[in-house]
Amino acid sequence: MGTLLIRNAQCVATFDDRRSELRNASILIRGQRVEAIGPAADLPQEADEVIDARGHLVVPGLVNTHHHMYQSLTRAIPGVQDAELFSWLRGLYPIWAGLTPEMVQVSTQLAMAELLLSGCTTSSDHLYIYPNGVRLDDSIEAAQQIGMRFVASRGSMSVGASQGGLPPDSVVEREDAILKDTQRLIETWHDASHGAMVNVAVAPCSPFSVSRDLMRESAALARSFGVRLHTHLAENDHDIAYSREKFNCTPAEYAQDLGWLGHDVWHAHCVKLDEAGIGLFARTRTGVAHCPCSNMRLASGIAPIRRMIDAGVPVGLGVDGSASNDGAHMVNEARQALLLARVGRALEPFGCDHGPAEMTARNALEIATRGGAQVLGRSDIGHLAPGMCADLALFDLRTLNFAGGAVHDPVASLLLCASPGAAYTVVNGRVVVREGQLATLELGPLVERHNRLALQLAQAAR
Repeated sequence: MGTLLIRNAQCVATFDDRRSELRNASILIRGQRVEAIGPAADLPQEADEVIDARGHLVVPGLVNTHHHMYQSLTRAIPGVQDAELFSWLRGLYPIWAGLTPEMVQVSTQLAMAELLLSGCTTSSDHLYIYPNGVRLDDSIEAAQQIGMRFVASRGSMSVGASQGGLPPDSVVEREDAILKDTQRLIETWHDASHGAMVNVAVAPCSPFSVSRDLMRESAALARSFGVRLHTHLAENDHDIAYSREKFNCTPAEYAQDLGWLGHDVWHAHCVKLDEAGIGLFARTRTGVAHCPCSNMRLASGIAPIRRMIDAGVPVGLGVDGSASNDGAHMVNEARQALLLARVGRALEPFGCDHGPAEMTARNALEIATRGGAQVLGRSDIGHLAPGMCADLALFDLRTLNFAGGAVHDPVASLLLCASPGAAYTVVNGRVVVREGQLATLELGPLVERHNRLALQLAQAAR
């Protein structure tokens, strides 16, 4: 097995069980795992490959728990720039109906390139629309080519507008076909071993696009194979109203009734999760993917993240789809989580006693690393320690973004200062971003191809 040495880092923030922050430290990687972390003088000075990390901050690879990567093709598209969730979806469904396998492959790689360049090493993706021969395999193969650790979520929609659902009938699937393909994907791709590069999750899209039967059967299928469950829940006021009207319960009660609570489940958004719902999630260790930029973009609201964490709810970070963000910069997402938590508390009735300290920079970074790993059910990523997967990101503290901040607190400055790109990103022991450039694919042709397909998709829908 080859060795990689990250040598003489100015600061290594491990987010390990002791929350260690080491100055003038090195990290030795052997194969795909971290072998040793410690003072530079105590570790070898040579290896098969050496990265000179002087003047750099090293953090665990960031973990993205919710995305719709195909939506990169419809960023900033006219007609839905100022829409709330339901209107936004109704405007985009007819465009997404034109997706092709090539479009899914290219948009997945573009989204992953953006994530990797921001220090993200593991990402979930929720693909729930399958027109024109699109398969989740298209996303998985794209991830393998670019080198990202991937949780591929087999989404689905089965209740169209004619049955009271939100999506048009043209983009929904038969439930028996959904379950059959989901099982095929698990059997073909899911890897439950330490250091797995591909996991598969079962992910019916939302309460307003699938039936109760599909939710129950999806949960049973997932648990029979020991894989995780994912969906959207309690995203905005319209989401709450739909659950009340159609099911006569809150979204959290709906999830409980269908067996969608537990340590093997994570829900996206949960902006409108009430106190009873937070308590239910905490007792069952049900996870939440917090998507601050998307929630602001669609004016969905401010998720009560601090209350969730204090209650014991596992919380990770998600950039959400690139048509509701419209970006995938994980450091910036963590920064937004920090700022939104602070302003959210200030907007609560009568304010709060804790002020800005309600969410610190280190709190937000922990959500983006350890929190995300917990939400995705991964004990082998999310912090740096011997035996952990060699997933990490390096940021150059000598750049403009950090000027005047890194000299005081390099860890906090990562979020409090302007969001930087990663100088290096390492996934599973492999350098995939080197000196700020993607090392596994040529980015220029990828962007050009992606833009051509984005125009083709939009024009076909007119």
